[in-house]
Amino acid sequence: MVVRTNVSGAERDAGLIFMKPGDLSAALAKLEAGFLKRERKTPGNPCGPEMLLNGRKLIAFASNDYLGLANDAALKNGATEAIEAWGVGAGASKLVSGRLGIFETLERTCAEFAQREAAVFFPSGFLANLGVLTALADRHDVIFADRINHASLIDGALLSRAQHVRYQHADIEDLASKLANTPVASGSTRLIVTDSVFSMDGDEAPLEALMALALQYDAWLIVDDAHGLGVLGPQGRGSIADAGLKPHPNLVMVGTLGKAAGVSGAFVAGSKDLVEWLIQRARSYIYTTGASPMIAGALLASFERILHGDELRSRLQNNIRTFRSGITALNLPYTLLPSRTGIQALIIGDNETTLHIASSLLDQGFWVPAIRPPTVPAGAARLRISLSAAHTPAHVQGLVNAIGLACA
Repeated sequence: MVVRTNVSGAERDAGLIFMKPGDLSAALAKLEAGFLKRERKTPGNPCGPEMLLNGRKLIAFASNDYLGLANDAALKNGATEAIEAWGVGAGASKLVSGRLGIFETLERTCAEFAQREAAVFFPSGFLANLGVLTALADRHDVIFADRINHASLIDGALLSRAQHVRYQHADIEDLASKLANTPVASGSTRLIVTDSVFSMDGDEAPLEALMALALQYDAWLIVDDAHGLGVLGPQGRGSIADAGLKPHPNLVMVGTLGKAAGVSGAFVAGSKDLVEWLIQRARSYIYTTGASPMIAGALLASFERILHGDELRSRLQNNIRTFRSGITALNLPYTLLPSRTGIQALIIGDNETTLHIASSLLDQGFWVPAIRPPTVPAGAARLRISLSAAHTPAHVQGLVNAIGLACA
């Protein structure tokens, strides 16, 4: 077996790293033996709080559809109207066949939503993060990244060829020490890169303190607001607005639109010069066929729903309070991580027990994903419960009761 570099110990131990076709069967068997093999589910209905799986109705706590917009009538109308006006395909990349007018409107809307000078749209959050990091950094530069950043930020840092310095999770003192003690060549760039809300824990980055360090060292601060957008901040404008950070040339917002926004794609917002540079240099923008116009139509409707969605956010917060108080009352031998977001992580520990509890919940009619290495560290397998404004109080209380039975 040929092993590549820059992989985690969990990946290597799980037998995930291989190069030869003959290694596949053995590697898959090793995943199965370690309770690490994943299986795709195929629901028979649209994304929502209820899931039809193999003809059986389940209550689903797996999606990141925090505001319940994925099957919203206004978004579906926006998509169909866009199809009628603009068709279903873009034809080629936007620099080849052109940016359709509806995407010009969408990018202007994204910039206004983020309260920045300009924005550029990417077909996915993964592509946006790859594009930003590879366009702003190269082998002469240094990226300072939170240790549990999303895979897209990790891959973007590796592809940039910059020195990749990881600081302890949300630890401002450790980051400050690394910024002070990591040599940076004259004329080179520092980038501080972080998720806003961390997808497997539900906790949040200290954005105000990170911005202060970015200004001290004249570094970029790149914030992937995948799980804060729509949920946090005034009018759901996201974690950056929630932290009270003002527009600044050093501050870059990546706004993912496949979670609370209910659709797909992402925008990068910042200064006009930043956006123009990304258009010129972000390979994942330049060499990607443009997204379908129906995505833009749905997203324009989604922004309206988010900006006027205080009632939806209130419902979500009520569900979070109900869930957390219910789990606390159970006095389980497991740890519910602190979170004020729709991501609620119940740490179980070992893979087998986590799968057993998830299986028990499924038997009781609740779909909750079991998250295991390498997505999370070894020994930190968990239930990742995703709450939505679309869940009813009965859904949430039913889940609490089911977890109590599954863990008994």
